[in-house]
Amino acid sequence: MNSNSSSATALFACSRCFTRHPFEELSAGQQLCKECRGAFPIVKCTFCRSEFQQSTKGSTSTICKKCEQNVIQYGKPSACKYCNIIAAFINNKCQRCSNSEKKYGPPVTCEQCKQKCAFDRKDDDKKVDGKLLCWLCTLSYKRTLAKTKQTQAERHKMQQKERKDKVGHYKHKRPHRVDVTKMPGEPPVKVQKGPPTPITEIDPTSSDHVVAMTQLKEKIASMQKQLQQKDASLFSKDKQITELKAKHFTVEQELRAKMKSMQKDHDNKTEQMQIKMKSMQKELAVLSRSKGKGVLSKEIAAGSGSGTDSPSLA
Repeated sequence: MNSNSSSATALFACSRCFTRHPFEELSAGQQLCKECRGAFPIVKCTFCRSEFQQSTKGSTSTICKKCEQNVIQYGKPSACKYCNIIAAFINNKCQRCSNSEKKYGPPVTCEQCKQKCAFDRKDDDKKVDGKLLCWLCTLSYKRTLAKTKQTQAERHKMQQKERKDKVGHYKHKRPHRVDVTKMPGEPPVKVQKGPPTPITEIDPTSSDHVVAMTQLKEKIASMQKQLQQKDASLFSKDKQITELKAKHFTVEQELRAKMKSMQKDHDNKTEQMQIKMKSMQKELAVLSRSKGKGVLSKEIAAGSGSGTDSPSLA
């Protein structure tokens, strides 16, 4: 990678070979470059959502080794009560949120997804463009921002190259002069001696020459102005695209959070209804048993009364 592109794009080191690459070329979990990843696919863990490299080419597992050990030890996880990632093996919290809570205190609201799953480190340098984001939103925001910056840098570089090519084209576009002394054909005709023919020289200060130069300069200035306007227009469009992507990301996160909240409310209501039904069934069983005992006691009392009266009648 040349120096121009490396200066325009931020580079990050591979965690294995320590070579520097653009952020989107590294795996999010292990921060490995393409060469270190090799032919093995990079997948996201079904539970903790971290990226990891599969150990074999034919492997179809989408669970990282850490979560796999936790499943064996604790069973399948539930949703974390903070970030809603299905990676809570103990106490309804995932390991990431549990460690952050111990270190930074209770979670606060993420400025991107609006969920209460971000942790304030009390350090502005660790915020993402001044925003306090959760772990998932931080990864997504950094990838989107790095990709947008790389696209803008490549486009700007291409525009500069096109501008140089156009300026060079007008600069070197001159008529090809033919050396008449080297042209094949008839030998030059000898001219009889006589008074010398006056030679007319081109005066660089003549009006025609000045007009041509002025027109050419004006044309170049007009083209440069058009290029600047196009650059400004492209930059404005890139900015709008970035804003739309950020807005789309925010809306998507809000919808996901809303769906998770609705699913959670539905599950809670279903659980409450089941508990209520069980309680009513128990009450019904108790009432049935008490009613049966009352009828039996009445029959016994009636039978004992008839047995006492029969001897007196005799």
